[in-house]
Amino acid sequence: MHQSAAMSEADRAWMVDTLVALLETPSPTGRTDAVMQLIGEIFDDFGLPFTLTRRGALIAELEGESSTPHRALVVHADTIGCMVRVLKDNGRLEVIPVGSFSARFAAGARVQIFCDDVGQVITGTILPLKASGHAFGDEVDTQPTDWQHVEVRVDRKVYMQDDLERLGIKVGDYVALIASPEVTDDGFVVSRHLDDQAGVAIALALTKHIVENGVVLPHRTAIMITISEEVGYGASTGLPADIAELVTIDNAVCAPGQYSIEDGVTVPMSDLHGPYDYHLTRNLCRLAEERGIPFARDVFRFYRSDAAAAIEAGASTRAALVGPGVDGSHGWERTHIESMEATYRLLQAWLQTPLTFAHWDAKPSGTGNLRDFPSSKQPAPRGRSR
Repeated sequence: MHQSAAMSEADRAWMVDTLVALLETPSPTGRTDAVMQLIGEIFDDFGLPFTLTRRGALIAELEGESSTPHRALVVHADTIGCMVRVLKDNGRLEVIPVGSFSARFAAGARVQIFCDDVGQVITGTILPLKASGHAFGDEVDTQPTDWQHVEVRVDRKVYMQDDLERLGIKVGDYVALIASPEVTDDGFVVSRHLDDQAGVAIALALTKHIVENGVVLPHRTAIMITISEEVGYGASTGLPADIAELVTIDNAVCAPGQYSIEDGVTVPMSDLHGPYDYHLTRNLCRLAEERGIPFARDVFRFYRSDAAAAIEAGASTRAALVGPGVDGSHGWERTHIESMEATYRLLQAWLQTPLTFAHWDAKPSGTGNLRDFPSSKQPAPRGRSR
């Protein structure tokens, strides 16, 4: 077994500090400029040049022995949130979700309301319509839990629609859930939006290590930070051409009936979009086994990632997903620093080894010789003739 080097204490502390900074920067899909400014400043500190797509996704490249980027590491900086749909007669706000999550996980959240005036941020709380047991008794438990039955109580003296309008709140304003991150003495990180700010922190920590230590990878690698994964089309544009292997970092679903773990890295085999690349996923599992990295395999039924967006947009690449275990996803989430470190170590091993099929995948069309195609190593069983 080849042991993979653990993170240094300094790198681990930097990763956690960076995660907290990301979590404290509101970034619902469509309102990601602030968090991308933060990430861009971190890349500037690395001295690593990057480009931005027209809409604001970031792409940087790590040096490698190949002349073109054969690999891509993709992670998303956007999070779930809300948007104002109705300015209500009672001075409160009806909202819709940005991204897919249940109103039951929004109820009780402290929020920030972002008006068109960028200098004005107003706080509030998402509450059920019947929020007081003293007023409504058992009805607080029997009322529905959909988005039509919650509202934002604004922390200003507003009691009617006109008051909201005078305050500058408009339909379409963003409502960001305040993350309230907490790092426990036992190494857990409890917060909203670990999906996928934990992944961004891992990618940034890995990039920092590679740049600061002058590591030259076997393959030039694109690092892509997307801004619209939560609504389904994050990595659909902006990837460099001729990527042979793409790995996305996103949360692994820890819940009853799932195999994902909070003290290691998870390699999903399939999700709502379909199976991930057979050979690449199993190569990642082999790397974890060889290097003594705690890992699990899992299948996600109600989940898709940046990898799906890239494949659907026509990217001709092998694609896989890895991630730290996250309990309570899209609600009050929890991960563990050990899980983030295991994800970091697996990605470090992947980036420093050759492509899964270096000869075949060196060009988009392969070698053209069927005997060289990877399936020749695992031929399909032939049916019996009658």
